[in-house]
Amino acid sequence: MKRRATVHDVARAAGVSLATVDRVLNARPGVRAATAEKVEEAIARIGFSRDLNASLMARARDLSVVFFIPDGSNEFMDSLAEAVTRRFGQALGDRIHLDTRRIKPLDGAGLAEGLDGLEARHCDCAVIVASEEPEVIAAVDAAHRRGIAVMTLVSDLPGSARRNFIGIDNVAAGRTAASLMGRFLSGKGKVALIAGSLHLRDHAERLEGFRAALGAEFPEVTMLGPFEGHDERDQTAGIVGAILKDNPDLAGLYNFGAGNAGLVAALEQSGRARSLRVIAHELTEPTRAGLRSGAIDVVLDQNPDGEIREAIAAARALALGTARSAVTDPIEIGIFLKDNLR
Repeated sequence: MKRRATVHDVARAAGVSLATVDRVLNARPGVRAATAEKVEEAIARIGFSRDLNASLMARARDLSVVFFIPDGSNEFMDSLAEAVTRRFGQALGDRIHLDTRRIKPLDGAGLAEGLDGLEARHCDCAVIVASEEPEVIAAVDAAHRRGIAVMTLVSDLPGSARRNFIGIDNVAAGRTAASLMGRFLSGKGKVALIAGSLHLRDHAERLEGFRAALGAEFPEVTMLGPFEGHDERDQTAGIVGAILKDNPDLAGLYNFGAGNAGLVAALEQSGRARSLRVIAHELTEPTRAGLRSGAIDVVLDQNPDGEIREAIAAARALALGTARSAVTDPIEIGIFLKDNLR
C-alpha cells in the first residue's frame, strides 16, 4: 500500500521549511505568493491531504461556525435552522461549535452588519443565505480578509470572496420545472411565474432555466411575470389571488420562491385549486398539505438536512485544510408528487 504523504514530504517536494508549509496550510500571513504557489503545487503533485481529526485535536479551541439564516414566514428557512439545531450535539462531540443567528429576510444591510461584527479569534467560518447586494458582497470580502471563511447556502454570491457554495443547481431546477410544466399542459397554455426576489441569485437562476427550457421545448406556452412575493405568505396570497382573478384562462403556476402557505390558500379561496397545474419549491408543511390536497402537483426539494451536513463538513475542511476551497457536489434535487410523499 502506498504510504500516506506527510508535511515533511510536502516541504521536501516544495523545497521549503516545515514552518512555511504550516503557514500555507493554515492560511497564515508571512509567505510570499510565489512560495505559497510552490507549496500548493507540491500538495497537489504528491497527493497530500490533511488529517482533519488530528488537526482539530491540536487546536487550542473548538472550531466555530456561525450560520446566518433569514427569519420570517419562510418555512424552508425554519427547516434549515432546525437542521442546524439537530446537529448541535454531534458537532460539539467533534469539537465544532455551531451558532445560528436569524436575521430579517432580504435585509442586506442587516446581514452585512452581522458579518462585520464577527472576529477571526472567535469565528472560523460563516455560512450565509444572502441576497446579491453590494453591501453583502463587501462584507463577505472584508470577512475573508480578516481570516474568516465565508460560504453561501441556498443562494450563491459568485462575485464575492466566498469560499464555497452549498445548494442545488438552480438553473437545472428551473429547467426541470419547465419540462414538467410543458408536459402537464401538452405544450400550450398560460403559466404565471412567482419569485421571492430576483435579488436572490437562486431565484434569478431558476427563472433563467425555466425560460430557456420552456422557450426551447414548448414555445406555445405563454409566460406571465415574474411577480415578486418576497417569500412572504400574505404577499404571495395577494399576488396569486390577483393573477387568478385577472386571468380566467390561466393553466399553470410556477412558484420558485417561498410563501407557499399563501399560494395554497389563494388557490383554495378562488375555487380553482386542482384545476391548475402548480409547481413549487421545498418540501415544507404547506407544500406537503398542497400535495395531499391536489392544489400542488409537484414540489422540487433541496433537502435542508443534507445541505447543513455538507456545510458543516465544508466549513471543517476550510478551517483545517489547505487554503484551497473545499470541494462539494451540488445537492441533489428531489422531485415529490402526492404519490411518493414520505
